[in-house]
Amino acid sequence: MTRHSIQINRAPVLTLWAAVVAERMGHDRKTALTLGKAVAGLNAQSKGRRLHIFEAPEPAKGKRKPPARARPEAIPLLGRSVPVVKTRDGLRAREKERPMDPDSVERYLEQKFGDALADVRAAMQALARAYPPARLDEVGFALYEEFRPDIPEGRRGWGARGTLDLDAIRALAKAE
Repeated sequence: MTRHSIQINRAPVLTLWAAVVAERMGHDRKTALTLGKAVAGLNAQSKGRRLHIFEAPEPAKGKRKPPARARPEAIPLLGRSVPVVKTRDGLRAREKERPMDPDSVERYLEQKFGDALADVRAAMQALARAYPPARLDEVGFALYEEFRPDIPEGRRGWGARGTLDLDAIRALAKAE
């Protein structure tokens, strides 16, 4: 049976899409999962500040920027600069100065998407494959904006569910 849509909020959709894009960009699946979760978190922080749900962090007083060689490494993804750290298992996105656990990201996606996860991932992977990696890096966030669930703007839409139309994702892949 082909699934046509699901009800879900935007955070897990962006997490999965960013992970799929990261894999298409050449990152292994576990690294990609952490990068995806980090992109969704960075977007949520920005939106939360804009809606005055979160306060902007206070600038650190008395701290100087570390020399360039000591600055944390970052990977660009969907218009964000994602801080990463090298671990013995590979690159991982950093969260509060610690590497993210890719298994926890996978559990998060399984919980949020349920039995629709495989269908949604397959539709997103087909869309990502429709673009060469360099082009996907340029248009990836704009594509997300085209297929993300529609929810009310502002605070009312914070965490709200909307319809993710898998046929729309499939159509974007075919259009390219």
